Amino acid sequence: MLSSPLRRLRIPGQFRSLSRTSALRADPWPLPHTPEHLASTTSPDIPPHAPLPRPNELLSTLRARLVYQSRKRGTLESDLILSTFAREHLQGMSEPELREYDKLLDEADWDIYYWATEERTPPERWAGSAILEKLKIHARNEGKVVRRMPALP
Repeated sequence: MLSSPLRRLRIPGQFRSLSRTSALRADPWPLPHTPEHLASTTSPDIPPHAPLPRPNELLSTLRARLVYQSRKRGTLESDLILSTFAREHLQGMSEPELREYDKLLDEADWDIYYWATEERTPPERWAGSAILEKLKIHARNEGKVVRRMPALP
């Protein structure tokens, strides 16, 4: 016999719980930055794919491409951080810094976001990166500047 007729409904060959508390315990969409969310969004530490070779790319073309790639990422959070960073810092970067930033943009959006906001420790390949340090300082927004997506030229 069933323990309580209100708790279970007998269907031939099946038992169906009438209680919804078990379904409410596990949130399928945890809030961002909670331990549950961070644990479920861990990226494997594999190096990104090799970037496309761009021989003889002019420095002006490289800067224009990086501006576009910083703005059109796929997540609004990454778009906002990277596009405002590009607007403020790309013109003053040397060619080696631009190449390093180009390699950073080959990483996954959420990884860049979590490294920039210091929610996660970056992998060894980015541990001493000057560009990532500049991006972290930019993401802290210590001046409390209201940031908006910059217009494309």
